[in-house]
Order: sequence, then structure tokens, then C-alpha cells
Amino acid sequence: MVSTLRGLLSFSGYVINTLFWFPWVILLGLLKLLPIAPLQRGCTVLLDGIAGIWIGINNLNQRLLSRTRVITHALPELNPKQWYLVIANHQSWVDILMLQRVFNGKIPFLKFFLKRELLYVPFLGLCWWALDFPFMRRYSKSFLAKNPHLKGKDREATRKACEKFHYQPVSIMNFVEGTRFTPAKKARQESPFPTLLKPKVGGVAMSLDAMGGKMKRLLDVTIYYPAGIPSFWDYLCGRVPKVELWIEEHCLEPINRLDYQKREDKGTYQSWLNQIWSEKAGKLAALEHQQERQDC
Repeated sequence: MVSTLRGLLSFSGYVINTLFWFPWVILLGLLKLLPIAPLQRGCTVLLDGIAGIWIGINNLNQRLLSRTRVITHALPELNPKQWYLVIANHQSWVDILMLQRVFNGKIPFLKFFLKRELLYVPFLGLCWWALDFPFMRRYSKSFLAKNPHLKGKDREATRKACEKFHYQPVSIMNFVEGTRFTPAKKARQESPFPTLLKPKVGGVAMSLDAMGGKMKRLLDVTIYYPAGIPSFWDYLCGRVPKVELWIEEHCLEPINRLDYQKREDKGTYQSWLNQIWSEKAGKLAALEHQQERQDC
């Protein structure tokens, strides 16, 4: 009963916070439609500032009501005036809250690549649009085989979305597994990693290509839930006692020199990401083993 009440209070806090900022975000988003470059850039700065305040209030909500201990290991020296690419393993909607909680104010505001269908989520969809979150249409190989004229459109859309990020530092977030981990998805993929899906390098490659070498730092985040993967509601109710995050920084200079359209470079790209994922899988396996010993 107490945890349910805590969850309802926490959820109400998120809703009130979002509705308070919603009109301002939409107004600035509409102003950005005017073809005046200084006005557009000024609105972008204000919008990212509002988003930072919104996340800060959400973080306060979490500390007061969810009471989850968030332990960050090996946090590198970060710069809010640097361009970053951020990748992480994906298990729950809580992952996004953890990333926002750890990085808010330390690096530029996180922008996620979103499925185009999410544009129609009430309130949030319009906010994501105003904040320049890239909305993507993903085409399957079978669909492209039937509609060859659409081949390359995803790359073109990525480049167009990232054009707005050249003038002001930004952090582009990519869940390279493409979807949240479940044992069923792992089995379908025949993933070699015990608690990870196979990483997809295409989104990372297109983002780096679209940014033209401006993005020089990669932040690789490993998220671990010692008590098991939680739902968003579990988190709101305070049923997630602890979350641990490891953040490793990598230089992207060698990767920026690759051309993903070349077959040999595509293999290098995939090997680079597979190596990162292999190390992440080893880290998660060691943590699971350590947790099992503690539970015995």
C-alpha cells in the first residue's frame, strides 16, 4: 500500500512537471519554424535549458520518492561544451531516467533517436519534436526489397536530423541493441552475449558520418540492476533499491576516419562495436556472479 501510494505521488509529480513546461516548449518550438537563424539558435538554447530544469526536477522527485541508490563507477571528466556520442545496454524504460540522472548538467542535453510513431505520444511527442529529437523511419530488408526506391532514405534522414546539431554542442544517445533486452529476443537473435542483444552499428555509423567528425568522444554506459530488471512502475514505487552504472570514455578519432559505405570499413566498424559489447558482457556476467554469491 505504501509503495503504491509512493508510485502515484511520483507519477503525479512527473505529470505536473511536464504539463507546466509544455506550453513554453511548444511556443519556442513554433518560433523555431521562422527561417531566422539567430532566432532558431536562441530558441534551441532556451529549449535545452528548460529541458535541463525539467530533468532536474524529475531527478529531485526520484530522490525524494523512489529513493534508489544510484552508484556511478569511474565517471570520466565531462564537459558540457563537448559533442558526445552515448551508447548503453537497454533493459528497461528506467535506463533513460538513469542516463538523464547521471549526465544532466555534465554533458549537453541528451537527444535520442526515436521511432516516428512516438511523435504521436500525448504531450511528450510534441516536446521531443520541439527539442529536435530525431524521428526515424526504420525499413526492414524485406520491405526495401519490395520498395528499392526507399533505399538510403534512413541515411538521408539521419544526416538531415543531425544538421541542427552542428552549431551547438549536443549528446546523441543510441541504444545500439535497437530494443530492450529480453530472454526471448536473445534466443531469436542467437546472441552470443548472456544478457545482451547483438549491437547494431548502422545508427552509430550514420550519426558519426552526419556529424562530419565533430563528435570526438564516445561514452559507453553499462547499466546493472542488482535486484533484477525493473519496470517503470517498480521504480516509481521505490522497489529498485540500487542501480550501478559504469561509464567509459573512448576516443572516436580513428572511427571518424572510416567510411561505413565501404565493405572493409563496415567490418572494422562492426568489430570495434563488438569488442565494446564483449567487454560489457564480461562485466555484467561478473556482476551477476558476484550478486549470486551475496544472495547465497
